[in-house]
Amino acid sequence: MTAPSRRLPDQPAATALAPAPDQGELDLQDRVALRRVAGLSTELQDITEVEYRGLRLERVVLIGVWTDGTLASAENSMRELSLLAETAGSEVLDALIQRRGRPDPATYVGSGKAAELAEIVTEAGADTVICDGELSPSQLRRLEGVVRVKVIDRTALILDIFAQHARSKEGKAQVELAQLEYLLPRLRGWGESLSRQAGGRVAGGGGIGTRGPGETKIETDRRRIRARTAKLRREIAGMATGRQVRRGQRLRHEVPSVAIAGYTNAGKSSLLNRLTGSGVLVADSLFATLDSAVRRAELPSGRQFTLTDTVGFVRHLPHQLVDAFRATLEEIAQADLILHVVDGSDPDPMAQLGAVREVLREIGASEVAELVVVNKSDVADPIAVEAVALRERDCVVVSARTGEGIEDLLAALERSLPRHDREVSAVVPYERGDLLARAHEEGEVLDLQHGAHGTMLTARVPAWLAAELERIGEPVADETDAR
Repeated sequence: MTAPSRRLPDQPAATALAPAPDQGELDLQDRVALRRVAGLSTELQDITEVEYRGLRLERVVLIGVWTDGTLASAENSMRELSLLAETAGSEVLDALIQRRGRPDPATYVGSGKAAELAEIVTEAGADTVICDGELSPSQLRRLEGVVRVKVIDRTALILDIFAQHARSKEGKAQVELAQLEYLLPRLRGWGESLSRQAGGRVAGGGGIGTRGPGETKIETDRRRIRARTAKLRREIAGMATGRQVRRGQRLRHEVPSVAIAGYTNAGKSSLLNRLTGSGVLVADSLFATLDSAVRRAELPSGRQFTLTDTVGFVRHLPHQLVDAFRATLEEIAQADLILHVVDGSDPDPMAQLGAVREVLREIGASEVAELVVVNKSDVADPIAVEAVALRERDCVVVSARTGEGIEDLLAALERSLPRHDREVSAVVPYERGDLLARAHEEGEVLDLQHGAHGTMLTARVPAWLAAELERIGEPVADETDAR
């Protein structure tokens, strides 16, 4: 089940005529250069003495509990967990599914299956077990006690991938916040043997019989985590101010905004590059994009709009991540239109649609207009693509890699984007060519005629530009009418 290793092609010798790589290529080179090496420890060390359960993913066995749905959906979930594990840098040795009405409250899979899992782990030589679900702290401890290797759950795995891929200051802060919230209920300590200070009233001279155990190490760790969490929340709130200012500027100029949302590795960044010609990082891996990118695009009619690339979603996306990235995901909730990108080559694209819409409801974006884009049509099963197109009312089938269907997508965007502009006719003096340039840039020019006193312009432009054109053009128009 191990994915083939990916290696960048050999780079040619630098010459004066060699084109400079764009930012996406540089990011991809950096990411591949930092891939984990099999057999080396990836244990993290925390200088604050807080016990951080660092992930050491090398040789892993997957275990899942199938409680509802079909066997095919359970197997698809395990395939996705395998891709997540490989993205984190591990080698998947085996995968097991158990049919149960609900996960065992003690060991997640039951005592008998836990013992069987321990034998498989020993035979395969694995050092980590990954569970396809979120384990409670007690389940984690008991299952580790049976299999005798490190046990992590799906949430911890996704958090580890996010920690590897975060690049911006805001992205790193959001991931750290999610990690600390996940870690807090799972701290381990040694009780009273690690007391740090005297308790009771001994410091105030309480005397014999008033000495207590004081603050244990685990209590100190919890206090430090809560203090760090509060600081991170303040920092993230401060970073959101700049994004709100930029969003306010776009609203003031009445530029329509489109947010690209969808499942991870569905091709959102590739579609953004195809529509805008930018060089955003594109990689065939899960969660390649964590930091949102805003780019300006233009329709064939000349209308301009903004495209926002956002973090990909996944089944059972951890609530800690949704809460930590809520400030970034506001770009989706406040957009004029959502481009919901679906991987047409996925075995179950309808499950992708459902998982993404669940997160959209959670962040308050379910009321935003949606245009479904089925991507990767060049490698997808035509029958599966047609099934999605028939079920979704507003749907476009494209291939961001080959460019197929992009013209249909632009036409659909032309129909779907709201129009905030006004149609205006005015004579613009020749010395105000800047207004003509803004009309071409901000709106749609319908007619243009040159006369003795200026240029007769008919265009659909934003309200603020329409008012400026009417103010400048009215005196000349009146003078022309009088003559």
